[in-house]
Amino acid sequence: MPDPAELLHLYDVHVRAAEASGMPSHVVVEHDGPVLRITGLHRGFVSTDPDLGVSGADLDALIARQRDVFAARGEAVEWKTRAHDRPAELTERLLAAGFVPEPVETVVVAAVDDLVTESSPPDSVRVRETDTPADMRRIAAMESAVWGEDQAWLGEELVGMLAAMPRLTHVVVAEALRPAGAGDTTKPGQVVSAGWLTLTPGSDFAGLWGGSTLAAWRGRGVYRALVAARALLAREHGVRFLQVDASDDSRPILERLGFVAITTTTPYVWTP
Repeated sequence: MPDPAELLHLYDVHVRAAEASGMPSHVVVEHDGPVLRITGLHRGFVSTDPDLGVSGADLDALIARQRDVFAARGEAVEWKTRAHDRPAELTERLLAAGFVPEPVETVVVAAVDDLVTESSPPDSVRVRETDTPADMRRIAAMESAVWGEDQAWLGEELVGMLAAMPRLTHVVVAEALRPAGAGDTTKPGQVVSAGWLTLTPGSDFAGLWGGSTLAAWRGRGVYRALVAARALLAREHGVRFLQVDASDDSRPILERLGFVAITTTTPYVWTP
């Protein structure tokens, strides 16, 4: 496995360049100088190269243009920053333009071959891949319960991703098995966790997303089993590395599995 500095270079080349790939048909992707602007998602998104190549008043104008596009749409927007982005004044300028930072996450990377293990969920949990709209909405309901806010939009976004790039998005769900005598065991049980794998053609990297788990099911190996299941799918597609934007809760688990921290990422969000 390459050292963290080489992994960071590979991440910048493979992951950042593909952030706008495979979007649903209703999503619009536009270039504005050194930034890529994406409209039509639950909230907009701004992706950049590691070095914007502008500073001072020119950087202020670039930021203001993105904000004004989303203001005209009445749409919130996330400007995704990384700790190694240049110029160093970027986050200061985003704050001055009214963007608000969300919690910092750690970008961690692991070799796929190191993650394909025999890790299994508890006996009371089934892990399976799914692509049905009904399951996407069940996942959104689970996420809503975890975060205490309506995340119905997530179900619709997953439905759109699967429709737009069915071979590049793989959703894995963990369900509580129904106890013996609980009726028809062919019906799906409660969704206790879920995650998805996003592939990019020609890239050595794939992304792991989701992973939220209902409180009563944490610490029981469900999250690890979801990582292993998606790593197996990634290996089947010839992917070398998996990348996660890890929260403070998931980072220790991922590092125990072999992931290495290479940088941090902070979303800066402007809301109309």
